[in-house]
Amino acid sequence: MRSKPVVTRHQADDDIDLAFEHYLLEGGSELAAAFVDAYESATSHLSRFPESGSLRLGHTLDIDDLRQWPLRRFPYVILYFNLEHSVEIWRVLHGRVDIPVWLQGVE
Repeated sequence: MRSKPVVTRHQADDDIDLAFEHYLLEGGSELAAAFVDAYESATSHLSRFPESGSLRLGHTLDIDDLRQWPLRRFPYVILYFNLEHSVEIWRVLHGRVDIPVWLQGVE
């Protein structure tokens, strides 16, 4: 199986930046770097195995093909779509927020 390129939407980039800044301020550069490593590991996995994320949240939100994948060691989930030629990262949200309420009405 060939890897797919991973692309991020603008909002996902903002989500990642906010989380990175939080970890940098609260835990220092090592924790912030560990967050980046966890994110890069997750996106590498999704590039190779894009079907591995759960569709449960997509069903809950009635958003076809929306998948989720957790970051290892951090309480964040990647929300993404497995498209024909790429994996599109839609959002990267803290797992403790009520994601269905957070995303309600978003297309």
